[in-house]
Amino acid sequence: MERAGPDGVPADRQPARRGGPDADRPAPGSLRRARRGCPCGSGPWWCCATGRTSPRRRSPPQYDDPKYAAYGFPVLTLYAGGQSNGYNTWANEQLPVQEIDAQLVQQQKAHPFIMIMPVQNLTSDVERSLDCSDIPGQPRMGTWLSEDVPDFVRANFRTLEGRDSWGLLGVSNGAFCSAKLALQRPDLYKAAALVDGYFKPDSTLWKGHEAEQAANSPDVLVGQGKADVRLLATAGGANAFEAELVKNWAARAAAPTTVEYYEQPGGQHLTVDFAKMIPKALEWLTANLAGPQSDG
Repeated sequence: MERAGPDGVPADRQPARRGGPDADRPAPGSLRRARRGCPCGSGPWWCCATGRTSPRRRSPPQYDDPKYAAYGFPVLTLYAGGQSNGYNTWANEQLPVQEIDAQLVQQQKAHPFIMIMPVQNLTSDVERSLDCSDIPGQPRMGTWLSEDVPDFVRANFRTLEGRDSWGLLGVSNGAFCSAKLALQRPDLYKAAALVDGYFKPDSTLWKGHEAEQAANSPDVLVGQGKADVRLLATAGGANAFEAELVKNWAARAAAPTTVEYYEQPGGQHLTVDFAKMIPKALEWLTANLAGPQSDG
């Protein structure tokens, strides 16, 4: 059955296409398709995706370099801590991921990534978190993040075929989202870096839907042995409880899922320490994802 968009218009499922020279602005027909699962009412898709009223471009400098005109680029979706509603720590100086990536690219230590920063919740109320999931009776945030967002990126940017160049990077709550999406959709993502995360969905909106809650729990998914994905899970060494939680979760991974554990010396559950983990995360993702490739 065809799902309707927020304005009641039946959603079109047009084939995703590679982005052209105007990849930094919505392509004709793509807004309606991208909006079919958009939980932000009748607002434009890019407002849902970035919290802005105009598109926030997150392509690397090489993307516009004529030498790379025939190249597709790897994609990294970034998930922030907290509710990520009305703000996004990846989009400002708190987590300067673009600047660090550019430096690492110059040092030949990282890929130039297209970076996507979707919102994760429709309210700042942590008790009503959507847990990056399709909670029964709530906006279908899981579907939007795992289907509509990737579709929009493919339609508007020069990306690569298949999952080998698609990764996730999340901190705190965003690490939960990254783990969940990677484990649920190994057809879309090959690798994810999880910085100081937790692994159990805990929104009050799950009440009465315990089976669905378990189906969206990375704590359950990591041991099922169904997802051929590579994960990096990090924890701050200054917090013994958190370090033990993440280490134990990583140890429960069942093949073909692999989880590499890293403990940040003296790290705490603070944005300033999350920022210190960006270089390691980008280098690890680069080692586990395909880089830019030419059509020629």
